[in-house]
Amino acid sequence: MSKMIDPEIEAYAEAHASPLPLLLDEVAETTRERTTAPGMMVGKVEGNFLRLLVKLMGARKVVEIGTFTGYSGLCIASALPEDGQLVTCELSEQHAAIAREFFAKSPDGKKIDLRVGQAIETLRSLPDGDFDLVFVDADKESYEAYYEEALRLLRSGGLVVADNTLWSGRVLRPEAESDRAIVAFNERVKSDPRVEQVLLTVRDGIMLARKI
Repeated sequence: MSKMIDPEIEAYAEAHASPLPLLLDEVAETTRERTTAPGMMVGKVEGNFLRLLVKLMGARKVVEIGTFTGYSGLCIASALPEDGQLVTCELSEQHAAIAREFFAKSPDGKKIDLRVGQAIETLRSLPDGDFDLVFVDADKESYEAYYEEALRLLRSGGLVVADNTLWSGRVLRPEAESDRAIVAFNERVKSDPRVEQVLLTVRDGIMLARKI
């Protein structure tokens, strides 16, 4: 949960979001039990937001950079058509193993192609202009590199969705390398004539950039 949002307000927002598949409650519980940074997992509000974006776009092919334990991937996959595909990238084999467990339990798991390794290498192996949406939620220092690959992968009208772009408010007073990386990414998107964008104050900040 973001430190930027009052917990009571976040709970209220969650209570007014559509129900997600019950399996996601199990994903969340397992993530809290078996990982050291469960806050990396998107919550119910952002999971619903991702589902709605995929449905509103009529997306069929999506890339996710940063699988973690599979919560966001399952949200995305649940919104894809039966012949849709999610390619999701994860560096940690430990996290990927948890995600695989839940992908195997879900009827949407057949839509998911989990690839373990350096995300930038996976992205470079994918074809130009073949995807509708790219969700970026991985190491912040690589956001600019991921963004360039995302624009290559997206069709015209496709969408980059980048998480943590307010970075718990540290964008206002950046000190650490990750802080500066997010600031640089936001400025890169803001000044890029190839996209139209909006930075949303949802959870920890979400940058939406539509490829023109």
